[in-house]
Amino acid sequence: MKPMYPKVMIDLSKIAVIGAGSWGTALAILLGQKFTNVQLWAHRKAHTDKIQIDRENQRYLPGIKFPASLFVTNDLQLAVTDASLIVMVVPSHSYRDVFTKLIGYVGPGCPIISAVKGIENDSMLTMTQVMDEVLSDYIAQNCNGDPANYYNIEFGVLSGPSFAKEVANGVPTAVTVGFKNIDLAKEIQHVFVTDYFRVYASTDVIGLEISAALKNIIAIATGVCDGLGYGLNTRAALITRGLAEMKRLGLALGAEEATFMGLSGVGDLLLTCTGSLSRNRTVGLKLGEGKNLAQIKDEMEMVAEGIKTTRSVHELAQKMGIEMPILEQVYKIIYEDKNCAEAVNDLLKRELKVE
Repeated sequence: MKPMYPKVMIDLSKIAVIGAGSWGTALAILLGQKFTNVQLWAHRKAHTDKIQIDRENQRYLPGIKFPASLFVTNDLQLAVTDASLIVMVVPSHSYRDVFTKLIGYVGPGCPIISAVKGIENDSMLTMTQVMDEVLSDYIAQNCNGDPANYYNIEFGVLSGPSFAKEVANGVPTAVTVGFKNIDLAKEIQHVFVTDYFRVYASTDVIGLEISAALKNIIAIATGVCDGLGYGLNTRAALITRGLAEMKRLGLALGAEEATFMGLSGVGDLLLTCTGSLSRNRTVGLKLGEGKNLAQIKDEMEMVAEGIKTTRSVHELAQKMGIEMPILEQVYKIIYEDKNCAEAVNDLLKRELKVE
């Protein structure tokens, strides 16, 4: 029997998905199957035009056709104006720039969701924190400090074990959506849910973002060990101790411990560390096989957020005095050209601890 989902109460006459990579496209397809006007924004006009003509994203999700209600544009104003929900799916390194350009077109009370698993370099902020900072600056500069039209805007996050290709193909998937306002989280929960896409609600926004970002670093470490030819024992140890590092930093930042045992924590960690579609594991795999980072980037079509996030989290952990030995070795491999086998050996030679 087909499940009956409660009617979504907020007006969803228009949804904007910002970012036409694999994950942005997959979410736009999912939403386009449910709603009548979904705008998918891409940065490059040539890419946009090709997608619109082909009615599929041949570069990132070939063979998966768009529903009739999905429209593609490279005009941010057109995509965002009058949208009742915005889903941000641009890489962390360009997130601030894109969000700064679109914030002036956002209507009062429009929820904005980040589906990006990264932490900004330099600022060491999560994506919802970046949005909050940009919005505050916009109000100060353009509204005489009066947030009357913007104070109802709430920022949330969508996270969980979800390869874009599988979601676009309707493979059963479960994720979590988080807003500080649980009522809004439950409302947006019903926006995304389908017969194959199950959505849980949470109020732990920071926990969802930190777990989502840090699991990419552990996936690089796991890939390194796979590339070196180590076995399943090594992989299991890295995943387990990696989870401990994720939780250690997350709790220090105010996250809830339970989040790290949920879909965005251990769920996404397992998927990203073991799945063949994982970009971050692939980076580690190639590093372990002896390739350098420049070669790897040239060979990869899509962004692996873990590369830049490693730098952000390394600086954040040092600033906060949080011990993260796996992160430390991944940082040295990526940014100091440390030999991969030596990095693993240094992890094993650390002073013995009580678990």
